[in-house]
Formats: sequence, C-alpha cells, structure tokens
Amino acid sequence: MNAAIMASGSTTSPADLWHLVPRLHGRRVLVVGDVMLDRFVYGDMERISPEAPVPILCHASDRSMLGGAGNVAANLRSFGGEALLLGLIGKDAEGATVRRLCGEAGIAAETLVEDAGRCTSLKTRFVVQGQQVLRYDREQVGIAGPEVRKALTAAFDAALTSAETVVLSDYGKGTLAGDIAAELIRRARARGLSVIVDPKGRDYARYAGATLVTPNLRELAEASGTHPNGDGEVTAAAQALIARFGLQSMLVTRSAAGMSLVDGQGAVHLPANAREVFDVSGAGDTVVSVLALGLAEGLSLEAAARVANAAAGVVVGKRGTAQVTPAELIVALRSGTRPGEGSVVDRATAAGLAESWRQQGLRVGFTNGCFDIIHAGHVALAGEARAACDRLIVGVNSDASVKRLKGPTRPINNEAERAAVLASLGAVDLVVIFDEDTPEALIEAIRPEVLVKGADYTIDQVVGAPFVMSYGGTVKLVELLPGHSTTRTVSAIRGQSAAE
Repeated sequence: MNAAIMASGSTTSPADLWHLVPRLHGRRVLVVGDVMLDRFVYGDMERISPEAPVPILCHASDRSMLGGAGNVAANLRSFGGEALLLGLIGKDAEGATVRRLCGEAGIAAETLVEDAGRCTSLKTRFVVQGQQVLRYDREQVGIAGPEVRKALTAAFDAALTSAETVVLSDYGKGTLAGDIAAELIRRARARGLSVIVDPKGRDYARYAGATLVTPNLRELAEASGTHPNGDGEVTAAAQALIARFGLQSMLVTRSAAGMSLVDGQGAVHLPANAREVFDVSGAGDTVVSVLALGLAEGLSLEAAARVANAAAGVVVGKRGTAQVTPAELIVALRSGTRPGEGSVVDRATAAGLAESWRQQGLRVGFTNGCFDIIHAGHVALAGEARAACDRLIVGVNSDASVKRLKGPTRPINNEAERAAVLASLGAVDLVVIFDEDTPEALIEAIRPEVLVKGADYTIDQVVGAPFVMSYGGTVKLVELLPGHSTTRTVSAIRGQSAAE
C-alpha cells in the first residue's frame, strides 16, 4: 500500500483503536451537499377505505430528522465533532424546520443557502408496526442558478477558514451538480484539507483530486460498468476508477461483506462487524462522518476506516435513521479484543451507553456485588436481573473496596478477572468496576430504570433505591439460589486446606 493508506503511525489493532475515539471530540468538519428533511409518520392500519381498495392509516405520531448531508452533520455531532453544514434549502416551512433541527443539534447552519427557486427536499415515510409501507418524496432536482451557485461558493470559502476536513455528500439533487463539486474540491485541496466524497452517478471526473471516495457496491458497479464480486474484483474495479479519474483512494462499503479500502497500490479488506442487522438506513452517513473526524484528527486512512467500520456495525443494529455515540463505538471496538472485554467499561462510558439505550426505548437494569468467586447463584441473579430489563449493567467492587469490606485476605480473584468472567455471561451487557464502598455514585451516573438486588435485602436496605424510585424506577428483589455463597466456598476451601 502507498502512504495514502499505510501512513506513518497507522493504528490497526482493535485494542489500540478504541483509545482513539475520545480524540475525535471537537474536530471541525465542513459538510457540503444535498440537505433533506426526513419525516416519519407513525400509525395503524386497521381498515380499508370505502372510497378505494386501499388501507387507511390512522395517524398516531410523527417526527422530523435531518436527512442527506444533514444526517452526516448530525452524525458528526453525535460523536462530539463540530459540524458546519452547507447546502441549499427552499424558503419554505421545511427549510425553517431544517434550520430549527440544526440549532437543536448544535450544528452550525449559518452557511445554509436559501434558493427561492426550489423547495426543501422532503422525504416522508409512513410506518406501521415498525414497517415502512410508503415513502412520499417532494423535491426539485437540478443545478442552481448562477447567483445561488455564487452564494454557495462564497459560503464555502468562508467556512474553509475554520474547517479541518471537508465532506461532499452528493445525493444527485443539484447542490453539487455541474462543475461545483470539482471547484469545491480544488479550493479545499489548495488549503491542504482532506476531502471525502459520498458519490452519486457514473461521472467520477467531478471528484478528481478527492482524498477518498466512498461508493457502496452498487454505486461502484454503476460507475465502473462492471459487476464486481469478491475482494479481487472489487479492488480491480476501484483501482480502475482511481486511475481513470485521478482519485487518491476509495472506500467501498459492501454491506454484509464489510468494506474495502483501496488505492493505486493495493487494498485492505475489513469484515463486517454487525452482530444483527435491523436497518442500513444512514449507515453510509455514519461511515463518512467517522472517516472525516479521523482524518481531521490526523489518523491514517486505514485507522480511520477501521473505526468507521466498527461504527457502521453499531448503526445497522438500530432501527431507522440513527446515530452512534462515542460510548457505543468504544464498546464496539473493544469487543474486537478478547471475549467479553468490550463489555468492561468505565463509569462515563456506561452512563453514555445507558442514555443511548434509553433513547432507543430500552429499559436499563443495574445490580452489583463483589463477585469474588462467581458461582451458580451469581449466574441465576444475573439471569433474573436481565429478565426484568432490556440491558443489564453490573457494578463490581474494586480490589481495594473488597479489602475494606471483606478483610485483608480478600478478594481471592482480582478485579480484572472478576469483571471479565461477569462480562462473558450472556445476561450481562456491561460491567463497571467501582472503587467506593457502595455503588451509590455509579447508580446516580447510570440512572437505571430497574435496580436489582438479592432478596436477603429489604428495599429500605438497598443502596440507591430512594434515588431510583424518585424518578419512577423500580427496585426488584430476587430470591437467591440456596446453598451458594462466596464466603461459604472460601471457608470450605480453607477448611479443607487446614485438614490436609
């Protein structure tokens, strides 16, 4: 591989990559492209219209989200990056909604250009019981007039002064049509900035000089006029386009087959990370966002691509257009080290993941203990706790904490070993080691909906119970498996040793 991919300081080990995630925070990316408004209308279909043989959708709720280039900017913000959004909107209610959503997400949208000659692109999806039954699009496709293009270029030049990298998000609606994309790439490269292009159509000549172009497999086939199947054919098709159009490199997203990072000298093929795929909507935007933040931070293309690949694996496990948080990304990267290790996280990461799960409508549960010698009773407790929630976080006393509580001869197993064994249990989603004598501070950080403890306690004895109940959470007491106790096990072992 040449320097474009195998740059000095390239980091490829998953154990190293997760340490890079906090460094993406605060990186500043300029996103230019087709801005859209995604609207979701939810309801039920229980009867047929008397006017025609079509079902009636009874409206229940709706929500609006940034789409197209706007979703790239939203992804950047979810990772803690700074996003400048440049694109065309109409002078209409949808355009006003786009501005409002940008403000709520903390996206700098002063550079949005209003075009009185077009409407804001709107995509409305009608959803019944989680299934999309119809999509209605309202948009005007075509290159903008000379005055609007001039305003777009001027806004781009102004934004470049504070950007660290540039993304061109081309959905073929007209913002980057004609010679606009090529001109913006030229200006950004002249300032020494990397340019990532999410392409559209067959004519990649418009993207000449781009640092990285990110087609999916179908788009690669369309642009190359081939039907690549397998690593070798994907590499050949991508290299042909790189040579033909003067591109630096290409990242081909291949769905279940993962990704291929290609330049003129060779390729790196990355397997897919997703455990379960619910929805690929917006996955490409997530990949582009992480790539942009990585290059802004100075990562090699390969390191940035590996982090982006992990992020894609997270986002396709969510329903609908969604973003990925740094906490989720850290866990995804850490899971590529040793079994269960990705689930042992610090307090801040656990709190971030708990909040992310709540936003997905999931109930977060929590239980805790020393778990010195893990036995069947602990396994049963974890199983009962997990049955009461959607995601279970387990707090484990640190070695210092156990010594204070149990005496100088404990623990038998150190905190890393105890956490690793717990993390390997199927019922456990996260493990957090805490150094305090009680888990109260950890509970306050996580804010679980369900707090679980053994039935040898009463609710008034459960640490954190008043706090959890104060916001409507519940406390569940689980019957313990009789005859199982770490203290009893330790005593039996020591008694046998003494007898011998």
